[in-house]
Amino acid sequence: MHLLSSKLHSVKASPTLVITRRALELRQAGRDVIGLSQGEPDFDTPTHIKAAAKAAIDRGDTKYTTVDGTDELKSAIAAKFSRENDLDYRMSQISVGTGGKQVIYNALVATLDPGDEVIIPAPYWVSYPDMVRLAGGTPVFVGCGEDAGFKLSAPRLRAAITPRTKWLILNSPSNPTGVGYSAADLAALGDVLLEHPDVHVLTDDMYEHIRYDGWRFETIASVVPALAERTLTCNGVSKAFAMTGWRIGYAGGPERLIKAMGVIQSQSTTNASSISQAAAVAGLNGPLDFLDERNAVFASRRDMCLDLLRATDGLTCVTPQGAFYLFPSCKALLGRRAPDGTSIATDGDLAAYLLEAAEVAVVPGSAFGLDGYFRISFATATDRLRTACERIRAACSALK
Repeated sequence: MHLLSSKLHSVKASPTLVITRRALELRQAGRDVIGLSQGEPDFDTPTHIKAAAKAAIDRGDTKYTTVDGTDELKSAIAAKFSRENDLDYRMSQISVGTGGKQVIYNALVATLDPGDEVIIPAPYWVSYPDMVRLAGGTPVFVGCGEDAGFKLSAPRLRAAITPRTKWLILNSPSNPTGVGYSAADLAALGDVLLEHPDVHVLTDDMYEHIRYDGWRFETIASVVPALAERTLTCNGVSKAFAMTGWRIGYAGGPERLIKAMGVIQSQSTTNASSISQAAAVAGLNGPLDFLDERNAVFASRRDMCLDLLRATDGLTCVTPQGAFYLFPSCKALLGRRAPDGTSIATDGDLAAYLLEAAEVAVVPGSAFGLDGYFRISFATATDRLRTACERIRAACSALK
């Protein structure tokens, strides 16, 4: 009898974490590796949020909570959705999990049967397909390349829907491209979805507050209210509040689905950390003025990286509207050779070359479902970021 489940054969470790781990190994060996592979803000959690966590510890708020979130946190989330997104959710329509990833996974496990299909626009966050597979569903990829602005269009969505389609996953601003959907984009997708009442929408809004150049964030349940009863609006505190390690994600959606997600969570992790939940309350109810300053720093880093990468032979790059990623095309470099004669046939080869020769960790585009690209995170110290881009430029220039 085999110990491991057959489901594991269709699932792989997160490429982002694999590369991050290899970069750490090289650092431990004394190499000066600059990691641009992980999506984590380099800013600290705001002081008022940390103070709320300390106060919760001092009050003794260290016990189990309700499985899917305290009343206080659910109330703060409901207020946030109403205030910022014009969405009205009752507390029974809100779920809190240990990070946004768990919230999404709970929803998929609670709803997918074998053969159910989930439409995933590509490029996509690396975890979506494997979460679908683990939940027993079938990911259906819709190519949304640079020619499409890295966004799903209404005609492509219509062509991808079948009688087995249960979910569409949307992510805006996107990981890995930073591209965002406008209200018009979402309205067009909504027109298609209204033709198919059995298709649900899972929208991942984790990068909502990280945006540039006056771009306006929109979410589909607000743009197309008729879809609200079959939309799960997912978000969290990880990125905007620099709380990646606190592990708090949340969602608003149909009460029946939220209840089912709670059942799944009750038999896996139970509640998220009580201390982290208290901290998240302070974040959601507190001031957001720190975001303007941080987004200005991100925008400055973005522009610096764009200038350096676009000045590199063989690289081009779309300007992102949000998040903290760049997704340069390296198609012109494929087929060249490294100074030691190694062939650079794929974006994976290029990522390996940049890690070993330039000591810069990036993630190949193939990990996100689109070959010929790589992703960098510019959520790192500006001086290190400049050095990394200069190393990338020198390494790419050395290819023949």
